[in-house]
Amino acid sequence: MKKIFISLAAASVFALGACQSPAADKVEDQAEAKAEVIDEQADAMPAGPAKEAMENKADVVEEQGEEKANAMDDNGEIAPSETGVGDTQKK
Repeated sequence: MKKIFISLAAASVFALGACQSPAADKVEDQAEAKAEVIDEQADAMPAGPAKEAMENKADVVEEQGEEKANAMDDNGEIAPSETGVGDTQKK
């Protein structure tokens, strides 16, 4: 399921790529790459709280990268941090 989400997120990045500056795209791409490495490490772990914590860390890294990219190049797009409803944020 996580791989499907990452694939969909990557596809949406390509669709929205023209909306961001190259610098913002680079920041977001770097965060996604780092999140993918963390997620791959989690996949190699046995099921349990530690694995879930690693998966959550990957989600946080990716979301923070998106927020940073949006802050760099906010073309009217509302970042999750501005709404308080991001996947890793508490309401």
